[in-house]
Amino acid sequence: MSWTEEKIAKLKDLWGKGNTASQIAEIIGGVSRNAVIGKAHRLNLSAKIKTRTAASNQNYEKSLNEKNLKASRGRRNKFKSLIIEKDFEPENPKQLEELDENSCKWPIGHPNEKSFYFCGRSSLKDFSYCKLHLLYAYQPKGKKEDVTEKVDVPDFIENKIKSA
Repeated sequence: MSWTEEKIAKLKDLWGKGNTASQIAEIIGGVSRNAVIGKAHRLNLSAKIKTRTAASNQNYEKSLNEKNLKASRGRRNKFKSLIIEKDFEPENPKQLEELDENSCKWPIGHPNEKSFYFCGRSSLKDFSYCKLHLLYAYQPKGKKEDVTEKVDVPDFIENKIKSA
Protein backbone atom coordinates (compact mmCIF):
# COMPACT_ATOMS: atom_id res chain seq x y z
CA MET A 1 0.00 0.00 0.00
CA SER A 2 1.33 3.41 -0.87
CA TRP A 3 0.40 6.71 0.67
CA THR A 4 -1.19 9.02 -1.87
CA GLU A 5 -1.44 12.78 -1.44
CA GLU A 6 -5.17 12.29 -0.84
CA LYS A 7 -4.61 9.79 1.98
CA ILE A 8 -1.89 11.96 3.55
CA ALA A 9 -4.19 14.99 3.54
CA LYS A 10 -6.97 12.91 5.11
CA LEU A 11 -4.52 11.58 7.72
CA LYS A 12 -3.37 15.10 8.65
CA ASP A 13 -6.96 16.32 8.88
CA LEU A 14 -8.20 13.43 11.03
CA TRP A 15 -5.07 13.44 13.20
CA GLY A 16 -5.52 17.17 13.85
CA LYS A 17 -9.13 16.58 14.91
CA GLY A 18 -7.95 14.14 17.57
CA ASN A 19 -9.06 10.85 16.04
CA THR A 20 -7.23 7.73 17.15
CA ALA A 21 -4.96 5.80 14.80
CA SER A 22 -7.47 2.95 14.66
CA GLN A 23 -10.28 5.31 13.69
CA ILE A 24 -8.13 6.92 11.01
CA ALA A 25 -7.16 3.51 9.61
CA GLU A 26 -10.83 2.55 9.36
CA ILE A 27 -11.81 5.82 7.66
CA ILE A 28 -8.95 5.79 5.14
CA GLY A 29 -9.30 2.06 4.53
CA GLY A 30 -6.65 -0.36 3.33
CA VAL A 31 -4.14 0.68 6.03
CA SER A 32 -3.39 -0.67 9.46
CA ARG A 33 -3.29 1.22 12.72
CA ASN A 34 0.49 0.79 12.84
CA ALA A 35 0.84 2.20 9.30
CA VAL A 36 -1.10 5.29 10.39
CA ILE A 37 1.09 5.72 13.48
CA GLY A 38 4.27 5.27 11.43
CA LYS A 39 3.20 7.79 8.77
CA ALA A 40 2.08 10.30 11.41
CA HIS A 41 5.47 9.95 13.07
CA ARG A 42 7.32 10.47 9.78
CA LEU A 43 5.18 13.55 9.13
CA ASN A 44 5.98 14.80 12.65
CA LEU A 45 2.28 14.84 13.55
CA SER A 46 2.66 12.93 16.80
CA ALA A 47 4.05 15.91 18.72
CA LYS A 48 0.99 18.01 17.92
CA ILE A 49 -1.67 15.83 19.49
CA LYS A 50 -2.32 15.01 23.09
CA THR A 51 -3.41 11.43 23.66
CA ARG A 52 -6.82 10.84 25.10
CA THR A 53 -5.49 8.68 27.91
CA ALA A 54 -3.13 11.44 29.04
CA ALA A 55 -6.01 13.93 29.07
CA SER A 56 -8.29 11.52 30.95
CA ASN A 57 -5.52 10.74 33.47
CA GLN A 58 -5.09 14.45 34.13
CA ASN A 59 -8.84 14.83 34.65
CA TYR A 60 -8.85 11.81 36.96
CA GLU A 61 -5.92 13.16 39.03
CA LYS A 62 -7.58 16.58 39.19
CA SER A 63 -10.86 15.11 40.48
CA LEU A 64 -8.95 12.91 42.92
CA ASN A 65 -7.10 15.95 44.33
CA GLU A 66 -10.40 17.80 44.72
CA LYS A 67 -11.93 14.85 46.59
CA ASN A 68 -8.92 14.61 48.91
CA LEU A 69 -9.10 18.34 49.60
CA LYS A 70 -12.80 18.10 50.49
CA ALA A 71 -12.19 15.05 52.68
CA SER A 72 -9.33 16.70 54.56
CA ARG A 73 -11.40 19.83 55.15
CA GLY A 74 -14.20 17.75 56.63
CA ARG A 75 -11.84 15.79 58.84
CA ARG A 76 -10.06 18.94 60.03
CA ASN A 77 -13.37 20.54 61.00
CA LYS A 78 -14.42 17.42 62.93
CA PHE A 79 -11.27 17.57 65.03
CA LYS A 80 -11.61 21.30 65.62
CA SER A 81 -15.11 20.79 66.96
CA LEU A 82 -13.85 18.03 69.28
CA ILE A 83 -11.07 20.22 70.64
CA ILE A 84 -13.45 23.10 71.34
CA GLU A 85 -15.79 20.84 73.27
CA LYS A 86 -14.51 20.50 76.84
CA ASP A 87 -17.39 18.71 78.56
CA PHE A 88 -16.78 14.99 78.12
CA GLU A 89 -19.06 12.44 79.75
CA PRO A 90 -17.59 10.66 82.79
CA GLU A 91 -15.60 7.50 82.32
CA ASN A 92 -17.57 4.24 82.57
CA PRO A 93 -14.96 1.53 83.32
CA LYS A 94 -15.74 -1.78 81.59
CA GLN A 95 -14.06 -5.13 81.27
CA LEU A 96 -13.55 -6.76 77.87
CA GLU A 97 -16.65 -8.94 78.19
CA GLU A 98 -18.85 -5.90 78.95
CA LEU A 99 -17.89 -3.93 75.83
CA ASP A 100 -20.45 -3.46 73.06
CA GLU A 101 -20.30 -1.65 69.73
CA ASN A 102 -21.28 1.69 71.34
CA SER A 103 -18.58 1.59 74.04
CA CYS A 104 -15.23 3.35 73.86
CA LYS A 105 -12.57 0.66 73.57
CA TRP A 106 -9.65 2.80 74.76
CA PRO A 107 -7.53 0.65 77.11
CA ILE A 108 -6.61 2.14 80.48
CA GLY A 109 -3.54 0.66 82.14
CA HIS A 110 -1.64 -2.45 81.11
CA PRO A 111 -3.42 -5.74 80.33
CA ASN A 112 -1.25 -7.62 82.85
CA GLU A 113 -2.38 -5.37 85.72
CA LYS A 114 -5.37 -6.22 87.87
CA SER A 115 -6.75 -2.68 87.55
CA PHE A 116 -6.85 -2.81 83.72
CA TYR A 117 -10.13 -1.69 82.06
CA PHE A 118 -11.57 0.04 79.00
CA CYS A 119 -12.91 3.62 78.98
CA GLY A 120 -16.55 2.65 78.35
CA ARG A 121 -17.86 6.11 77.38
CA SER A 122 -20.20 6.34 74.38
CA SER A 123 -18.19 5.99 71.18
CA LEU A 124 -18.79 8.17 68.16
CA LYS A 125 -20.49 6.72 65.10
CA ASP A 126 -18.03 4.82 62.85
CA PHE A 127 -15.27 5.03 65.49
CA SER A 128 -14.15 2.73 68.29
CA TYR A 129 -13.39 5.58 70.69
CA CYS A 130 -15.16 8.38 72.55
CA LYS A 131 -14.59 12.04 71.70
CA LEU A 132 -11.73 12.44 74.16
CA HIS A 133 -9.80 9.37 73.04
CA LEU A 134 -10.31 10.23 69.37
CA LEU A 135 -8.14 13.26 70.04
CA TYR A 136 -5.38 10.96 71.22
CA ALA A 137 -5.83 8.27 68.58
CA TYR A 138 -6.18 10.30 65.39
CA GLN A 139 -4.23 13.31 64.23
CA PRO A 140 -5.61 15.55 61.51
CA LYS A 141 -3.72 15.24 58.22
CA GLY A 142 -0.68 17.47 58.07
CA LYS A 143 -0.45 17.85 61.84
CA LYS A 144 2.56 16.01 63.17
CA GLU A 145 3.93 16.24 66.66
CA ASP A 146 6.74 18.74 66.96
CA VAL A 147 10.11 17.13 66.47
CA THR A 148 12.22 17.42 69.59
CA GLU A 149 15.74 18.74 69.40
CA LYS A 150 18.24 16.31 68.03
CA VAL A 151 20.14 14.55 70.77
CA ASP A 152 23.88 14.22 70.23
CA VAL A 153 24.38 10.71 68.94
CA PRO A 154 27.89 9.33 68.65
CA ASP A 155 29.13 9.02 65.05
CA PHE A 156 29.55 5.24 65.20
CA ILE A 157 25.85 4.84 66.13
CA GLU A 158 24.74 7.18 63.32
CA ASN A 159 26.83 5.15 60.86
CA LYS A 160 25.19 1.95 62.09
CA ILE A 161 21.73 3.48 61.61
CA LYS A 162 22.57 4.65 58.08
CA SER A 163 23.98 1.27 57.08
CA ALA A 164 20.98 -0.65 58.44
